[in-house]
Amino acid sequence: MAEIEHPNHQGVCRMIGYCILVLCLVPQITWATVSYKQGDPVTLYVNKVGPYHNPQETYHYYTLPVCRPKEVHHKSLSLGEVLDGDRMAESLYEIKFRENTEKKLLCQLTLTEKEVDQLREAIEELYYFEFVLDDIPIWGFVGYMEESGFLPHSHKVGLWTHLDFNIEYNGNSVIFANVSVKDSKPVPLEEGGAGHGAVGTGGGLALSFSYSVHWFDSPLTHARRAERLRDYSFFPKTLEIHWLSIINSLVLVVLLLGFVIIILMRVLKNDFARYNVEEEGGCDDLDQGDNGWKIIHTDVFRFPPYKSLLCAMLGVGAQFLTLATGIIVMALLGMFNVHRHGAINSAAIMLYALTSCVSGYCSCSFYTQIHGQRWVWNIILTSSLFSAPLFLTWSVVNSVHWWSGSTQALPASTVLLLLGAWVLVGFPLTVIGGIVGKNRAGNFQAPCRTRNIARQIPTQPWYKHTAVHMAIGGFLPFSAISVELYYIFATVWGREHYTLYGILLCVFAILLSVGACISVALTYFLLSGEDYRWWWRSVLSTGSTGLFIFVYSVFYYRNRSSMSGLVQSAEFFGYSLLTALVFSLMLGTVSFWASLVFIRYIYRSLKMD
Repeated sequence: MAEIEHPNHQGVCRMIGYCILVLCLVPQITWATVSYKQGDPVTLYVNKVGPYHNPQETYHYYTLPVCRPKEVHHKSLSLGEVLDGDRMAESLYEIKFRENTEKKLLCQLTLTEKEVDQLREAIEELYYFEFVLDDIPIWGFVGYMEESGFLPHSHKVGLWTHLDFNIEYNGNSVIFANVSVKDSKPVPLEEGGAGHGAVGTGGGLALSFSYSVHWFDSPLTHARRAERLRDYSFFPKTLEIHWLSIINSLVLVVLLLGFVIIILMRVLKNDFARYNVEEEGGCDDLDQGDNGWKIIHTDVFRFPPYKSLLCAMLGVGAQFLTLATGIIVMALLGMFNVHRHGAINSAAIMLYALTSCVSGYCSCSFYTQIHGQRWVWNIILTSSLFSAPLFLTWSVVNSVHWWSGSTQALPASTVLLLLGAWVLVGFPLTVIGGIVGKNRAGNFQAPCRTRNIARQIPTQPWYKHTAVHMAIGGFLPFSAISVELYYIFATVWGREHYTLYGILLCVFAILLSVGACISVALTYFLLSGEDYRWWWRSVLSTGSTGLFIFVYSVFYYRNRSSMSGLVQSAEFFGYSLLTALVFSLMLGTVSFWASLVFIRYIYRSLKMD
């Protein structure tokens, strides 16, 4: 039998290896250093345009009536670039390395009234464009708008028809590039208006587009050119390092953890001293005259309902803990920078596929320990617990992007690639991890026997109800990351480049520590009321942090951003829901395992046979 299965395993491994190579190597294509000689052509790619205040609402640059080649040739993009909405195409700009150009004609266009209205609408919505030169993004506004006066009211709209490209170089490589319009005047686009560079005709508005190129020597080497782009401020800088706020959060978290640990240890010490003062006896004799968490020792390890769902949540939570740690470590190693377009997207997809074995192993292993029988269904549930909501959310968001013509709508080839990554890598690894976990699962290791008949649970006061525990267990971890959460939102839903990965790692560790300690404290209070239904309560108490994060996302959308419109709103709220789900799974997993370790410890420490 082993000889028959061996070729199949080789085929599966080979297939998985090919998919991993595709996911790993494709993002590397655009990372190589390009060397130029004087006079060599430097390709300028046009990429996308979109409203300034809606970062995820982007359209192809050539959807505007602008200068374009007769045949548009697109650049080959990595998976991460496509997911980021990039659609780079060659332009008519002719730029030669270290050769200046003054007011060179790009093209002449005659715009119809409809095309003028399209440009006017884009300028009024503050459209900006993004070009890419040697993997360096170049940003600029499509036009100029001025609102002045009340009576009389003045509304001026103008189009920039001349661009000045300022490019810095060091040796034979490009270091930085930007675009300027300070020495040019916009062409007015009012009804019937004509200005410099525009001639009104019976058929429309004739425009002449031109550009200049200026080269400047830079002291920065190619290896340090990311520093130059980080210092550039086309977009407003909102990520000042509020060290005082961060230190304040760290101090509060340390005090909170110290308070919980010290108080809980003192209470437990008193409990052990009171419970163990009796003579050693059998477990069945401990119910007489006792109350508190000791009296429910024969029920505390009674397995919960919905075992498969619980184990699937723990497995997927462990997967995302592994994925998040991997992303932060890769960032600390310098694998993501401002010139590697979409690198973090590619890394996240690669790690999600590869860590699927973690979810399968953790879920099926624990499911077997708690005497679950339908392990095949457990594997299927584990593999679809996050992927199903992700697919549903993506379908809605992608449909909105497709309807609006946004570049954020994924092409069919990318959809097939992602689907293949899940079918050929993610799902098989989940199955393999589940089979290994099932075969290697040991016993549950409960310190006490469980009776056949469940003990009646006393009526609990209001402050021990699930909703109260969820409010407490969700708010405290959220408060530990509230400062850093703003930075993350400004990066994901803005145009900032996050660089504080060391602080992010510390905050991530603090978040998990707070979640574990709060879960242990809430579990102790639950057991002290003779309520042994801690399994799901431990997951929900700290997992409710995801609800607080989603509420914060609504607050951020309304009060900390200028986002608007159906396209941006669908993207924001759809993926904010998924983010809340991810945090709930991660913290619920940490909370559950911390509670389980704590319960095993306290019941093992009792003097019981």
